Amino acid sequence: ILPVLQTLRLVGNKPVHFIGLRVGGGWEPIAHGALYKELQGGVQLASRNSPLNELEYSELVTRLRVVADEIGAEPQIPDMIEVMTEARTLHRFVAGHDAQLGVNLQANGAPWAIATLLGALERQGFDVLPDGRFAMPDGEGAFLFTLSTNVTLAEASTTRLTLLLDVPCVAPAADAFGAMTACARSLVKRLDATIVDDGGQPLSDAALMEIAGQVQEFYDEMEAADIPAGSPRALRLFS
Repeated sequence: ILPVLQTLRLVGNKPVHFIGLRVGGGWEPIAHGALYKELQGGVQLASRNSPLNELEYSELVTRLRVVADEIGAEPQIPDMIEVMTEARTLHRFVAGHDAQLGVNLQANGAPWAIATLLGALERQGFDVLPDGRFAMPDGEGAFLFTLSTNVTLAEASTTRLTLLLDVPCVAPAADAFGAMTACARSLVKRLDATIVDDGGQPLSDAALMEIAGQVQEFYDEMEAADIPAGSPRALRLFS
């Protein structure tokens, strides 16, 4: 059945996944050659961009019936109104928690030469991404936060750097905001810079501590909603 199920992997831009109740076993991802007595299909109800809509759900139902016919199954389809309500509720949560926190470094003197910055940022521990941004690895194959020079690759210098934390996508245990502010303070000394907000006003240690408290409240809200920051579910929703 695996080749048949693989024909239904997306509706719109929402991924579709299947699990099966294995004969003599429990629920598991579909494996080649295994025997299943029941299947469950699931579609992602929301993303950063949009909730699942009526057209996407109708497409899912139509294609699911085709899949069911091919494998000799009878699908049980949830009511569209209930699914749409749940999708919109989930998307409101996602939209309300789509937080990206930025901390800027403003040059105190002459602009920084990009060539000089590259070495300084690599010594700080950053990896260079294909799009020209820099990312701080978390030691487990993911990133804690990113850094932008705020100029194109063709520019020779910049006067401002922006460190950016995608809050819902990093687990609280990583203390990414703490790591980001510590990195900013280190770069302040290394590059002769000032930590400022988006309006160019200096950010004091007290202001950064207040933001850290807000980040923790944000994490608590996500935990209460059963979508812990940095979890697989959060990464799917905030992709």
